[in-house]
Amino acid sequence: MNKVINYFNKLISLNNSQSPKGVYSICSINKYVLESALLNSKSEDDYIIIESTCNQVNQFGGYSNMTPEKFREYLFSIAQEMGFPKERLIIGGDHIGPFPFRHEDSSIAMKKAHNLLKSCIQAEYSKIHIDTSIALKGDRVNEDGQIDKELIAKRLVDLVKTSESTLFKIGTNNNKILPVYVIGTDIPAPGGSGEVREGRRVTSVSDFKETMEVTKELFYKNKLFDAWERVVAVVVQPGVEHGDHIVIDYSSEAAENLIRALDDYPNIVFEAHATDYQTASNLKKMVSDKFKILKLGPILTYVLREAVFMLNLIEKELFSLNSDKKLSRFIDVLDRGMLEDPKHWVSYYSGSENDMRLSRKYSFFDRSRYYWNNKKVGKAFELLLKNLKDVDIPLTLTSQFLPLQYEKVRNGVLAPDPLSLIRDKIISVIDKYSFAIGKKFKR
Repeated sequence: MNKVINYFNKLISLNNSQSPKGVYSICSINKYVLESALLNSKSEDDYIIIESTCNQVNQFGGYSNMTPEKFREYLFSIAQEMGFPKERLIIGGDHIGPFPFRHEDSSIAMKKAHNLLKSCIQAEYSKIHIDTSIALKGDRVNEDGQIDKELIAKRLVDLVKTSESTLFKIGTNNNKILPVYVIGTDIPAPGGSGEVREGRRVTSVSDFKETMEVTKELFYKNKLFDAWERVVAVVVQPGVEHGDHIVIDYSSEAAENLIRALDDYPNIVFEAHATDYQTASNLKKMVSDKFKILKLGPILTYVLREAVFMLNLIEKELFSLNSDKKLSRFIDVLDRGMLEDPKHWVSYYSGSENDMRLSRKYSFFDRSRYYWNNKKVGKAFELLLKNLKDVDIPLTLTSQFLPLQYEKVRNGVLAPDPLSLIRDKIISVIDKYSFAIGKKFKR
């Protein structure tokens, strides 16, 4: 049995034993996030799951200008730089399906979705979340704007057929990693939703069971018996969400019936999306409640942005009266970049001009993460790092702007250079997830 299947089978067995342990999966392409994650996991004898979403990475490059093959090589290069063994990397695809092409006719969108999945398999992605829940141009939808679950399942199974046939063409042997699949019909949109309802609806037991039964029936009808054995998780809505400036917290009571329903499917675990801003105690409750795979992403670039903003303020305090020093003005450059190219945030933020200014900077949606690849933003960030590397940052300013990191600097466990301060801020979030999933299980 290959290592990835074995890894998730172990996770499922823990689910059946009521173990309070799980795994987290990082959805990010940001270099500093990935460096921090790999550096943090370097000393652990375990896998780390890193996924790219269909918007970030696809056959056309996505907003990162990376295909799945390029993303794989990008990850391997960062792993080598951090001294992380690449054989401990599980590379996944998130929301693989027609979402990036949803405004095109359904036949065209699905053809592109099939090509996207092919490119993921060819790049040796080994955890594939297939998402066909989005309505495409020409689809009939119900009053809630949703398409029929049978259509969702049919499109999903058609994609799995493409995945399996691509594997067959490549050729498999004992050393080839067969992918595991994640399915679902009640799935938060990639990148977050622009609308958050108080008391987010938990997936109903009937919807969950219908998804499982209809999907399994179609797998079997299409003779995808082995592929069904590699369906390890289903995405459901656990009742968590974040909005522009609010967070809807997890409630075990609200999800109680859904959790109990999973007992009828002993070979499946729940995968939870949009967990980013939950408290550590909420995350731990979710894992105990069988949400064994916790996805995170936006919060990592959110705290990266927080750290860089604080370093920008330190830079300003140090050099604002130094006429010989060119300042990065990172905060202003980032906002200017967002204003010059508003497509990534304009449908998420509303209100007065001041409301939108605050959201561009501080929103939990963190739409600013789409602008880290902007050339001007990148140059401003590089200048900020250079300016602060050239000096010893006074302890007083570290205390003022990064108080948690200040304590670690004072205790001698953290270097006071800007990159170390940034990484520690990111790792502090990952540590919260490490706490939630418990001590990692042994393979």
